[in-house]
Amino acid sequence: VQVAITLDGCEKEDAQTVLAALGTSFASDRAPEDLPADAPEGRPTVWSATFDVSRTLGLPGPAHLSEPVTVTAQGGYRAVDRLREGLAEAFAVRVVGTASGDQEQEARLRLENQ
Repeated sequence: VQVAITLDGCEKEDAQTVLAALGTSFASDRAPEDLPADAPEGRPTVWSATFDVSRTLGLPGPAHLSEPVTVTAQGGYRAVDRLREGLAEAFAVRVVGTASGDQEQEARLRLENQ
């Protein structure tokens, strides 16, 4: 049960904080040493990862962001809910938008410090 996420419009350190929190909870296609990097100057930066939310590995503690971050999550309804629940262990999470399909949904989640 996989959820694909993207982060954009945030600092690479905040992207790493979000990816690390999710990596504590769920298996990912990103290796822990695969840290977000800046794009060449003037280019937009988007970080992405896929998480297997079928099993919780652990619970992250509260994490600190320098500013609010928006995460776009795409997957099955229950899978996106599990990802949101995992994020809620580390951040205050607010759903700011959804697009629903037959079997999947896309949710925009706003993350802030707890």
